[in-house]
Amino acid sequence: MALTLTLSACAGSGDDGNGGDGGGDGASTVTIGFMGDLTGENSAIVIPPRDGAKMAIDEYNAGDPDVKIELKEYDTQGKPEQATALVAQAVGQDKITALIGPAFSGESKAVGAQLDEAGIPSISASATNPGLAENGWKFWHRVVANDNDQGPGIAEFLTKAFSPKKAFIISDDQEYSVGLAESVKASFDEGGVPTETDKFAQTASDYSSSVEKIRSSNADVIFFGGYYAQGGRLLKQLRDANVKTPFVSGDGSLDAQLVTAAGAPAAEGAILGCPCNIPSADVEGALKTFYDNFKKATGNDPAIYATEGYDAATAFIKAVEAGNTTSDKINEFLSTVEFEGVSKPIKFKENGEPEANDIFIYEVVDGTVTLLGTSAEATLK
Repeated sequence: MALTLTLSACAGSGDDGNGGDGGGDGASTVTIGFMGDLTGENSAIVIPPRDGAKMAIDEYNAGDPDVKIELKEYDTQGKPEQATALVAQAVGQDKITALIGPAFSGESKAVGAQLDEAGIPSISASATNPGLAENGWKFWHRVVANDNDQGPGIAEFLTKAFSPKKAFIISDDQEYSVGLAESVKASFDEGGVPTETDKFAQTASDYSSSVEKIRSSNADVIFFGGYYAQGGRLLKQLRDANVKTPFVSGDGSLDAQLVTAAGAPAAEGAILGCPCNIPSADVEGALKTFYDNFKKATGNDPAIYATEGYDAATAFIKAVEAGNTTSDKINEFLSTVEFEGVSKPIKFKENGEPEANDIFIYEVVDGTVTLLGTSAEATLK
């Protein structure tokens, strides 16, 4: 897995197009925001891309450039209404020039129009809802494939791995969760695999009704659309009820805390899809360099969307290096930027979507989330 704006004359849509005091022609510092859930229940999805973005900016500033970049963090706790207030602060008070985020789809939907009106270019490292690209926003971008890519990729893998005669699709009621579940269902429908569906409230903790529906369905595979906080509880309750059907989820559940919440025995064999390539210690080339530098900078192994956070920041860095220090000029630069990122080649379509859209499959093996490969190539351990 972060708004009513009061625009001032120095906002990004103003006459000078500066995006506020954080940038402008002749600026010595450009202020870029990072917005997402940094302390909420699904923050483990957002802290790695924040750390990746910070690492990229720290590396840039260490070169003593003429124009430094300041990174300001905004903690939404994953709440769209909190993101709304924070964008007002970021634009009206802090005068950011650009934004990495928001991290989640719900908060991105809540603030996208306001960021666009303010003329603040944004790049999300992790928001995957397809509808975000359909709003006509001119300042919005992301460096991850959307759920219309993720859903079919996951369904393709499951069809190959299990040849299911029936699937059960379940989600909570968050924007991201519903969208991903619908995408997977549509892919199964297109492939002629019958499905049953269910949905529960994000705030629910007792899923016994859903567990009984899943048990009664006799489905061959369960897909959960949602984040690890809810996914871990659901998986535990399924296994406690002796439901042994293969459990599958998407990028929102791709964290070790899924295993922690469910318990290692319950989580063993869980399958997770993601439009992200998480490097491990045995990779080579640019991914190895990133792995080593990230480990040194944070003390942690790279996790979900760490590389995407780095690449989102790098796109802004390249804009500044090219002499663009206003919001408008940075946004213009993003329409033509093209470089070999750590996560993937980075290039944006006209609607802000990334050109590259590979989906990767992971499996919980011996309690550890393990990369199997792309959806087209992966096989179960």
